[in-house]
Amino acid sequence: MSETIDIEYLKKVDLRIGIVKKAERIPGSRKLLRLEVDLGSETRQIVAGIAPWYAPEELVGKRIVVVANLKPKKLMGYESQGMMLAAVGKDGKPYPLTVEGDVEPGARVF
Repeated sequence: MSETIDIEYLKKVDLRIGIVKKAERIPGSRKLLRLEVDLGSETRQIVAGIAPWYAPEELVGKRIVVVANLKPKKLMGYESQGMMLAAVGKDGKPYPLTVEGDVEPGARVF
């Protein structure tokens, strides 16, 4: 397990619900997908290293959990403006954290 943190530290992480509107492979990369994610008030580009396990069309329409206040980072020439959260299964496959039901894009996760 990791070291423990207090609630004030955790409050710094802005987790939001996003709906994947578009997903595509990044040319020249075997690992990366480029996602366009609706966060309610804006659409963000997120680069996710899940291409070996998911076809882009499998992700479109999913409500995912996004770290919305992560510092942007360039990957393979594409700026990632957040991070999609996933859990790694026993099989080593990442499983995106998703939400069922009528949850609006941009809704805060706490």
